[in-house]
Amino acid sequence: MADIEATAKNDEKFFATSRVGDFELSIDSTGEDGPTPNETLVAAYASCYTAAFRAGGQRVHDVDVGRLEIEAEASLDEDDDLADIAFTLHVEADLDDELAGAMVETGDDICHVHAAVREGLHADVDVVADAF
Repeated sequence: MADIEATAKNDEKFFATSRVGDFELSIDSTGEDGPTPNETLVAAYASCYTAAFRAGGQRVHDVDVGRLEIEAEASLDEDDDLADIAFTLHVEADLDDELAGAMVETGDDICHVHAAVREGLHADVDVVADAF
């Protein structure tokens, strides 16, 4: 049994309705009727990173970071694949450069999306033809 199960239904065009547990997401490769897959990935990464930064602050560095806001920017290559991602993390707590750097390293270690965004992690795909 998988730890995470999701479905995506695509009836036409490049728009999919995805379900994860009780939640539904609308993802549109054209960006017309919802965020693109790349935009969704960047948003998930940013959300995960804020939680990881907060958790690392509490568990490892004994710091209450207070309010966090993250600005995520990503560039696409000529094939519209993600080329790079950058975060600007606004933290309410007063952190010196050394502590902030240590907390970034801890956030990198804790963030599950950070761990997943790496070369070689690809889905194994089985195709079931004539399914409908």
